[in-house]
Amino acid sequence: MRFEPDGSLTTFAKKKTELYQEIGLQARDLRFQHSTSVTSRNNVIIIRMESLKAVVTSSCLLVLDFRGLGLEKWLVLELGPQLAGDGNLATYSLPFEFRALEAILQHRVNVLHTRLNEVQPQVLDCLDSLVDPKLLSADRSKLHMLLLNSKSLSELETDIKVFKDSLLKILDEDELIDELCLTKWSDPQVFEESSLGIDHAEEMELLLENYFMQAEELGNKARELKDLIDDSESVIFINLDSHRNVMMRLNLQLTMGTFSVSLFGLMGVAFGMNLESTFEEDPRVFWLVTGFMFLGSGLIWRKLLSFLGRHLEPSSPTPIPPVWRKNQIGPLKTTDIKPGTR
Repeated sequence: MRFEPDGSLTTFAKKKTELYQEIGLQARDLRFQHSTSVTSRNNVIIIRMESLKAVVTSSCLLVLDFRGLGLEKWLVLELGPQLAGDGNLATYSLPFEFRALEAILQHRVNVLHTRLNEVQPQVLDCLDSLVDPKLLSADRSKLHMLLLNSKSLSELETDIKVFKDSLLKILDEDELIDELCLTKWSDPQVFEESSLGIDHAEEMELLLENYFMQAEELGNKARELKDLIDDSESVIFINLDSHRNVMMRLNLQLTMGTFSVSLFGLMGVAFGMNLESTFEEDPRVFWLVTGFMFLGSGLIWRKLLSFLGRHLEPSSPTPIPPVWRKNQIGPLKTTDIKPGTR
């Protein structure tokens, strides 16, 4: 697909060897070894942004192998008007390569921003449902969704970093920035007419810095969201551990109660044996022994619970006496110092 400076476009099929000869490139220049790159060869800018492969000259923009990549809508409806000046490009008054490069960089940043906006509400929704103090067990479906979103965030962070590195590589070299100003080398007359009072190299550097900062902001948001997931995982584990400790404590209390009842239940076992004694003849002995069994079991259970409480509750830290330094007190008066101040 070929875009002219006025926004008109034409589509055509051509062999790669013919295309190399037409734009003056070698076969190795269009192999697109890196997923994201912006390079300059023989007064031509070669751009690779994931699935987008483009070649920018001073007079046209070529988009290669665009079918089946989901780019047709953007190419047909948005890119042409942007190059013609109907969009919101800040470089419309500059030569054509500025507009073409800005349109592609803007599209890439918008794609990254859209991916972040798709993941963010899903992550926050999962965390709201998982970080609940009343939650007794974690929902496996929510955990699975959170794992998938965390993986998507990691991939997004990697893509943002690769995009930033490709721009930073150019920003670190003034010669590379100067090579991206194609009109300066291909048509000096047009360059002189359009550069009255304008430093094209500085404008190119500002353009790249602008989208580098936007990518940096997206990277910070993705990193904050990833840190929020890590912090929430700790809260989830603490919450589940707290409920698990409550259940273990309850189990221990019931075990102590069972032990207490069993201990004094031995009296009933002793009286239940087929042995004769004088106690069977008195009708009040049954209630006396039964009451003594329940009373003894209750006292033993109470003692065990008291022992459990003393050994499981954390001990209060030793109060640290206030230590004042003369240079820290400064002009404070003794009447201004409230009791208990540290």
